[in-house]
Amino acid sequence: MTEENKTALVIAASSGIGAATARELAARGHRVMVMARGEAVDDLAREIGGLAVRGDYTAPGTIESAVERAAGEWGRLDVVVNSAGHGPKGTLEELTDEQLALGFQLYFYNVVRSCRAALPVMRSQGGGAIVNVSSAAPTEPSPRFPTSMVARAAMTTWVKLWSAEVAADGIRVNNVLPGYTVADPAAVPDEWVANIPMRRPAAFAEVARTVGFLASEHATYITGQNVRVDGGATRSV
Repeated sequence: MTEENKTALVIAASSGIGAATARELAARGHRVMVMARGEAVDDLAREIGGLAVRGDYTAPGTIESAVERAAGEWGRLDVVVNSAGHGPKGTLEELTDEQLALGFQLYFYNVVRSCRAALPVMRSQGGGAIVNVSSAAPTEPSPRFPTSMVARAAMTTWVKLWSAEVAADGIRVNNVLPGYTVADPAAVPDEWVANIPMRRPAAFAEVARTVGFLASEHATYITGQNVRVDGGATRSV
């Protein structure tokens, strides 16, 4: 199957990396459904000639309904991309159980639910690709984003186990780990990126191209991996 015939669902797609990924997949020829809470997702769908579905992806059943609608609309679902919103911040001492639970809804259970929901259709059609937008930081946790660090560390482990379970079905599951990412890297002051070896942040579109690659026929032997897009900022081997 060529990329021109593929279908994709991008979750949390109204802005940032999620929106850039929807544009990237549409440019590659995918038929794209975008999901988010706000009306911006309707504008994005019109821009790329895709379909929009409004909903809060942290609510039980929302992701499952979007997967079902996409598969019903096109008769197949080749790609699912999980982007995410922003979770609560604060010190670990300050964060409540409710705030930590929200972090897991934002960064962990979205991946679990989409992987489970997409399994029947992807298995029946002989395969598919799931790409999760994570963060480069969980291996070197930043106290600035505690709920993201904790929940995404759990998500990384879950994906490693899930990817092995579904690999024989032709389903690939990978994580993209972006570092500091903005709409316009040229607008960021030099002192803000002094610790990044490439001396600049990534553009949303650069991360989106990596997602597009992992979802494509050029990455058919890649699964269960964490692909960093951080300009060399992560120092661990």
